[in-house]
Amino acid sequence: MALSANLFLRQNQSLVMTPQLMQSIQLLQMTHVELTQFIAQEVEKNPLLELPSDEGEAGERGEAADEPYPQQTDDAGDGEYEDRGETLSGDWYDNGSSSRLSDELDANYTNVFPDDGAPQRLDAPELISQWKSMPGSAEGADSNYDLDEFVAGQVSLRDHLAQQIPFILPDMADRLIAQNLVDQLDDAGYLQADVAEAGERLGTDADDIERVLSALQTLDPPGVFARSLAECLAIQLRQKDRFDPAMQALVENLELLARRDFVTLKRLCGVDEEDLLDMLAEIRQLNPKPGSGFEPGVSEAIMPDVVVRPSSDGAWLVELNPDTLPRVLVNQSYFSRVAKNGEDHAFLSECLQTANWLTRSLDQRAKTIMKVASEIVRQQDAFLLHGVDHLRPLNLKTVAEAIKMHESTVSRVTSNKYMLTPRGLFELKYFFTVSISAVEGGDSHSAEAVRHKIRTLILQESPDTVLSDDDIVDMLKKGGIDLARRTVAKYREAMNIASSVQRRREKRALAKVAGF
Repeated sequence: MALSANLFLRQNQSLVMTPQLMQSIQLLQMTHVELTQFIAQEVEKNPLLELPSDEGEAGERGEAADEPYPQQTDDAGDGEYEDRGETLSGDWYDNGSSSRLSDELDANYTNVFPDDGAPQRLDAPELISQWKSMPGSAEGADSNYDLDEFVAGQVSLRDHLAQQIPFILPDMADRLIAQNLVDQLDDAGYLQADVAEAGERLGTDADDIERVLSALQTLDPPGVFARSLAECLAIQLRQKDRFDPAMQALVENLELLARRDFVTLKRLCGVDEEDLLDMLAEIRQLNPKPGSGFEPGVSEAIMPDVVVRPSSDGAWLVELNPDTLPRVLVNQSYFSRVAKNGEDHAFLSECLQTANWLTRSLDQRAKTIMKVASEIVRQQDAFLLHGVDHLRPLNLKTVAEAIKMHESTVSRVTSNKYMLTPRGLFELKYFFTVSISAVEGGDSHSAEAVRHKIRTLILQESPDTVLSDDDIVDMLKKGGIDLARRTVAKYREAMNIASSVQRRREKRALAKVAGF
């Protein structure tokens, strides 16, 4: 067979991952905050992109705010107001009003404290002018004040400790050591430093560090500067004068307390059951995180991307939250004016193409979120009506096939997106749960619904009828749920629920404490 070279023409289609396509995919999984930051960066780089401004509306509202009440423009109205002002001034603010009021009201308004001096007299017009000049008044020059300016500032843990250190450490060298130790406290008030390393870094002996640390451990809040939970509890008990040998043995064996091994604790502490219960009650009153009352973390409110509420026809109304929808404008007029210059035409054309792509991508992102959310609501209608017990098993493939999209797209859309429902605020991924088979081929159950049933069964148990994992399996089978014992144990441990032996010990101890 002879070898020869031939030329063929063939046409095919392929998907090329362009940078714009990759950014479109990234936009789907961005949160509202990340998307806002991304748009701000694009607006800064692209002269044709603009953020919508409400200055015009604000100006109109501002002009309306300057005149909060309708003004009388006719002469009769002005005269009426002037007559009222003169009447007020003549009745209440003239110099001869005191004697007449004394006669009419049978009261004596004479100054019985002549040494204090005559009080300053303010007429009504002067009072009104002072009220108008106040910064918070509607008539003031700056009526757009922020209420946050009147909120008291938060005192941090370090500031609170810095105010106390000069009273217990008069020496400046000790204060420098104390300041270094303060800087190494975590948010809970624990010291995250090694005494030997701190001594080497500061060029002093470890004994000096321990001496300063012992003084710092007497500061408020009690338990601060501890290096472990046991030391934190011991510091608080010492300040309450309750750190006796029995309590010391209890604090040194907190792992036994975590396992509810009360028999061993009674033996180590040398106390009976009644004394041990009293000691446990005192431990519960202590604060394991003394610094938690300071420097509260900034709680960022989660803004739902989708809002679901019942409609008048009995269905569910699904809509996007307008507060999380980014709005970007493309300035076409600016492009038409400036693009006439040949030097800037290429640059502005590229900017216009990028701006149009961004607006289309944002619109496509909103439509995709709406499609996924609507399908989730359709699938989980029973959950919205009756609660978590009726949560259906759902996976990404089911939603993707329903809306004719790829599973990866649905996964990106449900990442860090939240839905506000009559049942509360949930992440979109919350509605996707594993399917658990039912007894005798019935409808499958959602893993989240099964976990809720397990939690409910454990909460309803009494000290005498604590359910083991096998008992929970039997009760779930009676409810039509086929689940293995190891799966029940896995779900129980994931919910931080102790075993039946530990729960029985704890419930009996709590029952005895309640009885005392």
